[in-house]
Amino acid sequence: MIGYILIAIFLGLIAGIFTGLIPGIHINLLALLLFSSSAFFLQFTDPSILVIFIVSMAVTHTFLDFIPSIFLGAPDEDTALSVLPGHRFLLKGNGYGAVRLTVIGSFFGLLIALALAPFFIIVLPYFYPFLIKIIAFLLIAIIIFLILKEEKSKRILALFLFLLAGILGYATINFPLIKQPLFPLFTGLFGASLLTVSIIKNVKIPKQKIKSIKIKRKNILQALSLSIFSSSLVSFLPGVGSSQAAVISSGLKKIDEKTFLVLLGAINTTVMILSLVVLYSVSKPRTGIAVFIGRFLGTFTEQQLWLFLAVALIAGSLAVFITFIFARIFSKNMVKINYKRLCLGVLVFLLILVPIFSGWFAILVFITATALGILTSMLGIRKMYLMGCLILPVIIWYLI
Repeated sequence: MIGYILIAIFLGLIAGIFTGLIPGIHINLLALLLFSSSAFFLQFTDPSILVIFIVSMAVTHTFLDFIPSIFLGAPDEDTALSVLPGHRFLLKGNGYGAVRLTVIGSFFGLLIALALAPFFIIVLPYFYPFLIKIIAFLLIAIIIFLILKEEKSKRILALFLFLLAGILGYATINFPLIKQPLFPLFTGLFGASLLTVSIIKNVKIPKQKIKSIKIKRKNILQALSLSIFSSSLVSFLPGVGSSQAAVISSGLKKIDEKTFLVLLGAINTTVMILSLVVLYSVSKPRTGIAVFIGRFLGTFTEQQLWLFLAVALIAGSLAVFITFIFARIFSKNMVKINYKRLCLGVLVFLLILVPIFSGWFAILVFITATALGILTSMLGIRKMYLMGCLILPVIIWYLI
């Protein structure tokens, strides 16, 4: 049994590297492929081993997926908000240091999730029925709070862009001919728009320094304390993920870009781990990965939960060093590449992936989302309001 567990962890690490580094290849896609072929694999092993593979892959992914976000401007829905601060560090030659900040957050986020697990197991079953009734109103209050904190001259624009993104998100998610709707949506809003602006401005990437960015211990503690609150809040909310949790945290307290990257790394991993705990506690999957784990297991026991959390700790610890290695590789090779051509190449690559994974209609979503992302940059409005593409549909879903 131990041999099977170790093999599953190792294969999960490899799969997490693959999904983390290649834009557009999400863990949900590999989990779906595994589920589709599970009848074959279950001839040789049991469902718990397949879940161990998924957990190892998912945790590794949360560490590595910041690399394409920061170096290539190609995020997924969980790392979207890291693009701008990460890109600014990249332009200063500190892309490697920016990734290290997210790794610091991710590792401590893993430890935080493990520490919160017993609390969630005991408390969540009692509070979940009440919390689920106020989700929509809670999200509305958060958005109002964030907009009111903007300068008066930008409040109407921020609301307008939030609603535009929300309408686009609602239409995309509910359009039956679009598969994997979040891929063209987030790739356009955050990744392609940044790449396009970089091409227009003819951005030059300086030589990258292979060294960490200095950050005060109190800033790390600040990021981690904010992540505990926001991750706990959104961990039970379906459709509300890491970027939305970061939006909530950034509204509670103004933090600098270094602290924000630590925060987003912590939230990204914490929410992933807590989704397992929530699945066990209230039998409600709040992430795509949790959905597949629930289907594999049928009955989710406490013994299995602690086994999976131990696997998460092992995979996360190894993912720290793996991420540093690949961040170093990216940093050394960025200066050798024509960045304008790289941006154009990544744009074309993403455009090719859109119809493959989401269908031909998704190209319209991709183009529209890219235009909206560029407009947001031109108006000088924070891109976090583009998270309305998910937040508004969730509000509507719970109000109807």
